[in-house]
Amino acid sequence: MRHFCSLLLAFTLTASLALAADRTPLAIGSDLPDFKLRGVDDRDYTPRDFADAKVLVVIFTSNHCPTAQLYEHRIKQIVDDYRPRNVAFVAINPNHADAVRLDEMAWTDLDDTHEAMKIRARDHAFNFPYLDDGETQAVAEKFGAVATPHVFIFDQARKLRFQGRVDDSEREGLVKQRTTRDAIDALLADREPSVKTTKVFGCSIKWKEKAEDNRRWREKVAKEPVELTRADAAALRELRANKGTGKVRMINVWATWCGPCVSEFPELVEHNLRFRSREFELVTLAAEFPDIEPKVLKFLQKQQASTRNLIFGTTDKYALMEALDPEWNGALPHTLLIDPEGKVIYRETGAIDFLALRRTLLKALDAISPWPATGGQ
Repeated sequence: MRHFCSLLLAFTLTASLALAADRTPLAIGSDLPDFKLRGVDDRDYTPRDFADAKVLVVIFTSNHCPTAQLYEHRIKQIVDDYRPRNVAFVAINPNHADAVRLDEMAWTDLDDTHEAMKIRARDHAFNFPYLDDGETQAVAEKFGAVATPHVFIFDQARKLRFQGRVDDSEREGLVKQRTTRDAIDALLADREPSVKTTKVFGCSIKWKEKAEDNRRWREKVAKEPVELTRADAAALRELRANKGTGKVRMINVWATWCGPCVSEFPELVEHNLRFRSREFELVTLAAEFPDIEPKVLKFLQKQQASTRNLIFGTTDKYALMEALDPEWNGALPHTLLIDPEGKVIYRETGAIDFLALRRTLLKALDAISPWPATGGQ
């Protein structure tokens, strides 16, 4: 059932084959739409920045989309191959960050905010300008972009000569038609591209009106029941072993009186909503005396923490600490990430570095159930 849910989520993320009724891609022969967008280098870009290029390639892409991620290295290779031949490239993120649901980010370490764009461009060594259209989406509207990735290629007169896909398969080993490369080659040779338009396949653009759907979804999950269970030393040893679950288990030890614990708790809840459709389980463990249970439960309910929630089941905290993690020195918060074999793959005493945590988690999750388009590679 868990595997089915992962496949269903994967299908949802890539269900962009049908175009929105009121958004049609720019027609072949159209002029390059004007734009002024902020890049990840905090400078504004306009078409004038690319005026000297014989060919201009505009690619709509995004951080969170797994299909777009699969194409990143191919796009970088295209840039390396054609930039010396007077071809300019610019990538644009069209997604409105508030319209991306948390469960749509189960395959990514970053969201689609401008700050996250900076991180992805830096960490993945983007060799092209990466611009943010997410706030107004006015440029995506002008181009009629429908998915990420979506390519638009303009000639020297800045007339559109091709729009569509990068190539014909997310699995690079199955590619037979390198459509974007073929179109660029034709324009550099002063020929008409043999293929001028194609369908695209990828994650649908997250238009700003979808933010209301996101809000309703958050209201729905906020109504999920919140429960709290006591755990003794035996239960904590079993929890730590993570035997037979087939999941990556995250354990966060916290307390109501711990400032850093309380401040990061909302992000913990979001972390659960983000990854729970995959082979992942978040367990919160309140390092409190059993008689504090009502206060702990009230806090969890306020946080809408529909995770698996535990509280120390006896008053011998040191025995419970030893049962959970002999390497834990007792400071809070304390977080473990345990793979299906029971190996601790992330341990943090103190505030969580959520980006580092997500990157470790994604590697472990992908080892269990990789993104379907990768073919298990």
